[in-house]
Amino acid sequence: MSAALEMVNLAVGSAKTTVVGNVASIGYGLAAIGPGVGVGIIFGNGTQALARQPEAAGLIRTNQIMGFAFCEALALIGIVMGFVYK
Repeated sequence: MSAALEMVNLAVGSAKTTVVGNVASIGYGLAAIGPGVGVGIIFGNGTQALARQPEAAGLIRTNQIMGFAFCEALALIGIVMGFVYK
């Protein structure tokens, strides 16, 4: 009887490890939504700004690239957090 209980405990323990991995991937999926929306807003508003003031294209493009880099840094931090808090 105790051997059966040990097998059940072993199975439950390995299931917990699998669930933690799945939760981390779901967490990253949710963390990637924010930067995805942010990049869309940045380039959408940048396109509108370029249409309204084409003479400011250099400044607008520079700000777009900086905003894109900051949003993507958040996505990369989301990837790393899955490994740090494992």
